[in-house]
Amino acid sequence: MTRRSKLLSLVLRHSPQTIGLQLDAAGWANTEELLACLARSGKAMSLAQLQAVVASCTKQRFAFSEDSRRIRANQGHSVTVELQLDPSTPPDALYHGTATRFLDAILAQGLQRQKRHHVHLSASVETASVVGRRHGKLALLRVDAAAMVADGHVFYCSDNGVWLTDAVPVAYLQRLDA
Repeated sequence: MTRRSKLLSLVLRHSPQTIGLQLDAAGWANTEELLACLARSGKAMSLAQLQAVVASCTKQRFAFSEDSRRIRANQGHSVTVELQLDPSTPPDALYHGTATRFLDAILAQGLQRQKRHHVHLSASVETASVVGRRHGKLALLRVDAAAMVADGHVFYCSDNGVWLTDAVPVAYLQRLDA
């Protein structure tokens, strides 16, 4: 299941061309075409296996369209897509988990989107902690989202509850003890 989920992340977020897949402007792929491209590239997956990956992903990284004819990653793309999310008002505080080795750069430059479309933030300390631990020794940051909104910054909430924004300047960051 993990291997299939990582493969879907690769092709739906970063490199659809590795299997000859084409995403539309909003990041959607035709489900049948995805399965055919996977099979042609020697990575065959059945529709039932694909549905199981989507259903079992605790982070809800992927979503089917209402008719299940299309599938996409909810966020985290490094390829150009327009997720068509409407601006949303976030909770007053959001959180970002990272590795301590990145902390000096973040505290000097703020949170930058790097190769992705947005900075990813969590509504809970627990979720941010899980994300941060994946990258090494945890450093946890609190984002003053209320102040950012008051200062004109825009936020979006992806279908799986990840908060997105273009950048978080240093002035809105506070380090928390992990």
